[in-house]
Amino acid sequence: MRLNDLGGKEIVNLNDGGRLGVIADSDIIIDEKTGKIISLLIPDRRIQFKLFGEREEIEIPWDCIRKIGNDMIIVELEDY
Repeated sequence: MRLNDLGGKEIVNLNDGGRLGVIADSDIIIDEKTGKIISLLIPDRRIQFKLFGEREEIEIPWDCIRKIGNDMIIVELEDY
């Protein structure tokens, strides 16, 4: 799978079925030495008020991704 194949996929938490966001709104942290994906940074939609461009994010470790489907990515997060 190529990185651009992830674009537009919905991210859903397996534990509560909650929608976390879309890959298009996210950042990806990559290990510069190995080129492997470490985690995804998703804007936290629970934060309603932001000051001067502050951005609260949820970091999803790559190990928490359970399934990448045609339309969505299923993750398993306990603390969200």
